Amino acid sequence: MVGLHDDLRSMVRAVTDFPIPGVTFRDLTPLMADPAALCRAASALADPFRAAGIARVAGIEARGFIFGALVARELAAGFVPLRKPGKLPAGVEAVSYALEYGTASLEIHRDALPAGARVLLVDDVLATGGTAAAAVELLARVGGVVAGAAFLLELPSLLGRGRLAGCEVHSVLHI
Repeated sequence: MVGLHDDLRSMVRAVTDFPIPGVTFRDLTPLMADPAALCRAASALADPFRAAGIARVAGIEARGFIFGALVARELAAGFVPLRKPGKLPAGVEAVSYALEYGTASLEIHRDALPAGARVLLVDDVLATGGTAAAAVELLARVGGVVAGAAFLLELPSLLGRGRLAGCEVHSVLHI
C-alpha cells in the first residue's frame, strides 16, 4: 500500500532551470488537479494545529492562498491573504525581503487580525525561508501571534527552517 507521503510526493513535478538557470522548481499543479490528493494535503497541513486555537490562517500569494484557504476551512478559522504590493485596497503594513533569485515585498491589511489572534502561516514550499520569515514578521507587526507555519513541501537542503527559529514548523513532504 502506498503511504500518504509517497502518494503526494509522486504528484510533485520537478521543472529544471525555472524560473532561472540552476533552479529546480517544484510544481504542485499535478497534485492540486487531483481532488483526493488536494483534500489529503489540506488535512495533513492542518493536522498538527487542530488543537492550537487558530483564529486565522495566513496564506502567502499565490499558491499559499490555495492551501491556506483549504487549511482555514479544515480548522474552522478565518483566512488572511499576504499579498504582493498594490493589491490590497485598504491601509497596509509591508515588509521587503530577499529571495533566492531577487527581492520581493509582502503586504497585509493593518486591520487584518484582532490583537493577539493566533495565526497559522501556510505556504506551498519552504525553500530558503526568506518569504516565510518576512511573513512571520509582518503578522507580528499587525498584532498576530504566530502559532506555527505549515508547508506542503520543504527543501531541507536550503536550510529555510533555520530562518523560522522559535516558530513551530510543519512540512508534509521533504524533497
